[in-house]
Amino acid sequence: MKVIVHIQPRSGVLDPQGKAVAGALQHMGFDDVQEVRQGKIIELVIDETDEEKARQRVTKMCEQLLANTVIEDYSISLEA
Repeated sequence: MKVIVHIQPRSGVLDPQGKAVAGALQHMGFDDVQEVRQGKIIELVIDETDEEKARQRVTKMCEQLLANTVIEDYSISLEA
């Protein structure tokens, strides 16, 4: 099963990378960009066919390694 994990800074947490990208875009003439939040996407292929078990396993991975849950939020998408 293919799993996509989206990770990005929590709302209210400073995002210096997002600010740098927003500033660069505005400097390039994209004045309509008001805010940028930069995150990451992690794709996993795991040996599991049960969606609930896969979600539980990947949640554990996120909590223990993939996301810094103090300052980041994550979401999990499953593709059979």
